[in-house]
Amino acid sequence: IAEDGVDNSEKEVSSLHILRYHRELLVSRVKSIQCILDNLLASGFLCVEDVEIVEHTTTKTNQVRKILELVQCKGEEACEYFIYILYKVCDAYIDLQPWLKEINYKPKDSVQAMKVVNTDPISRYCEKLRHEIGRDTCFIMSYGQREETMLEDLYTDTQMELFDDRNESLGFLESPVELLGEQGVFNPHAETIYVTGDAGMGKSILLQKLQNLWSKRELQTDIMFLFKFRCRMFSTFRDTDEISLRDLLFKYNCYPDQDPDNEVFNYIVRFPEKALFTFDGFDEIQEELTLMNVPEVVSPEERAHPLLLLINILCGKLLNGSQKVLTARTGTPVQSRVIRKKVVLRGFSPVHLKTYAHLHFKEQEHHNLVLVQLDASPHLSGLCSTPLFCWIVFKSFKHLYTMHDTFELPETCVTLTDIFLLLSEVFLSRLSLHPPGILKRSTRCSSETFKAGLKSFAAFAKLAFQGMERGHLIFNQEEITSCGLMEEDLLIGFLRPVSQYDACGSPATFEFLHKTLQSFLAAFYLVLDDQGPVSSLLKFFTECSRTRQTFCLPCASCISGSSAVRGKDPFKSKEHLQFANLFLCGLLSKAHTGLMEHMVPPLLLKKKRAFLKQYLSTSVKSHLHGLPHYSSDEGRRVHVLPSFLWMLRCIFETGSKDVARMTAKGITANFLKLGYCNVYSGDCTAINFVLQHRQKLLGLDMDNNNISDYGVKQLQPSFCKMTVVRFCVNELSDSSVEVLAEELCKHKVVKILGCVSISIIPVRKYVFMLLKYNLWLLTFS
Repeated sequence: IAEDGVDNSEKEVSSLHILRYHRELLVSRVKSIQCILDNLLASGFLCVEDVEIVEHTTTKTNQVRKILELVQCKGEEACEYFIYILYKVCDAYIDLQPWLKEINYKPKDSVQAMKVVNTDPISRYCEKLRHEIGRDTCFIMSYGQREETMLEDLYTDTQMELFDDRNESLGFLESPVELLGEQGVFNPHAETIYVTGDAGMGKSILLQKLQNLWSKRELQTDIMFLFKFRCRMFSTFRDTDEISLRDLLFKYNCYPDQDPDNEVFNYIVRFPEKALFTFDGFDEIQEELTLMNVPEVVSPEERAHPLLLLINILCGKLLNGSQKVLTARTGTPVQSRVIRKKVVLRGFSPVHLKTYAHLHFKEQEHHNLVLVQLDASPHLSGLCSTPLFCWIVFKSFKHLYTMHDTFELPETCVTLTDIFLLLSEVFLSRLSLHPPGILKRSTRCSSETFKAGLKSFAAFAKLAFQGMERGHLIFNQEEITSCGLMEEDLLIGFLRPVSQYDACGSPATFEFLHKTLQSFLAAFYLVLDDQGPVSSLLKFFTECSRTRQTFCLPCASCISGSSAVRGKDPFKSKEHLQFANLFLCGLLSKAHTGLMEHMVPPLLLKKKRAFLKQYLSTSVKSHLHGLPHYSSDEGRRVHVLPSFLWMLRCIFETGSKDVARMTAKGITANFLKLGYCNVYSGDCTAINFVLQHRQKLLGLDMDNNNISDYGVKQLQPSFCKMTVVRFCVNELSDSSVEVLAEELCKHKVVKILGCVSISIIPVRKYVFMLLKYNLWLLTFS
């Protein structure tokens, strides 16, 4: 026999001899004895008295020695079975797997016939974690407390585009299964997969799908532990709160059972590469991170503020080697050095939209009616490329059919304000005394629904506003009750319970269905409020304009970097405040005067509308005056920032042609560059709403955005004003080139057309058509 215990002759080495020869190695490497004792007892090799002797032995190493003594006394078969347990329960005895390979262990057929039950605390915890996560993620929780929808019944993939550290596209992922793969990795030394996208693009539902796939072992990964966190949870802790890493992992996921020796946590610390963390909504706590003034934590045993533990996990200072998936809204700064790969969610493609429609409307007749209305309205289809807005529109379709036996939306060109008013109407209709299935009304009256539910609706609006003021996304029972909400109001749908429970096991806190819904309700509160001065309307505009300087400490800056917001531009700052301003413009628009007059005294409403219009006009002039201009061959050029897009969105929500004309006149440049401004198809209606009022010709560069065929169709009325049209690196198909060719040849003013990333062969006839009309530069690829 060689020194390593392997028999070099033809004679087989007995298991008894192996245990004797490698006794000290086994004593040092066997960390868990529970699974060994359970199986030896169940198979009859040990009796209850033997187990008690082992359990009463003082130290873990002495317990292992005692087991080896007892097994060797039982003979060769017991020794062989002991080694087979180590081989079979490989997760629990991972340190012994290299040793088993060294001795070239191969279990005999006789021992393989013997049953081994994995009762190891680590393995049991893995199974418990999969069960808990599978249960938590099998339903879509965004549908209020009255409805439950299976994730598999409604989940639809969105466009997931990969980018490198230079923000250059690396193609698209086909499914969430590929999220943890090697495709698109640009920094192999980093550990965080960064998923970003605008509000409502499906970041949370993508994480839920990923978690659900893991629970069903459908991810191609050897990850044993998945710990899921919503970042907004970390904002609920007090400044003085401290918690251990162990409690952070287990308290907000699940605790191990029968683990007196803390084997599960010790295993995670030793093998962090076996753990995956998902952190949803990093943008919701980014400001808290920049204001933290506490030292770094590197010891897993040290107690610290939960937010500090989060920072250190993301930085790799705690559980270095663990994988992380982090989601945040577009524009949230995260340093490239911690990002392994970056995924940007682009919403539904036309194919995805049709798939989603089919899942919502199973009956072919209803499905066809929905698709007809979407095809008839490029603007509505553009809005529906955002999954959240699409869900609201489809839910409204269903509601209108249930209540009024119709599948038509009231307007062909809807604004975001219209969409959220429809959602509110759907929720408030649940307060109706007559169940909708019993008696259908032939006419729809939104004002009646809002008037009937005004007390509850105003209470929700007040809660949303207070949350926006205090920076709260999660509300306790006391806050809810103080706003005048009753227990039955919680079932309407605006709020949902947070999956965080108190000691009694009952829901302790609530949150709004979506952060954007909270912004909408907060804006509604500003319109309903008749106590404060009219100038209080500008609450969130002022918040956006306020100069703010934040400071990052070393640990936090490894994630987000220091940042400063300077100047007084009301169209800059946090997105949820921008949405509140946008909804305010929509609610005080002329189109909604009829509805709002049922809830706000007409004279007060008139004052508020006039005040907002005046403020908006002044702000638009100031914004346009501050745009940096520079000269080029095309004349005066201006490269606008994303804040310019928010300004156009607000103008569109007002529906004011006066403000639109003033804005068009205020754009003094000959060339407008909107590249890299994150323009979506739904934004093209807002751009067209302003540009169609322009008197002079204009060059428009919209390269590197997220515009689909729907967006091109929405811009058709403005093509007669354009000398340059660029749509390079967008989501256009050949049908967009057809539209462009017909429109541009009709007006004959365009000199430059850029459409990179479009197949040239199917559109050859349109290229020749354009050349015929003397376009001197065409860009296709």
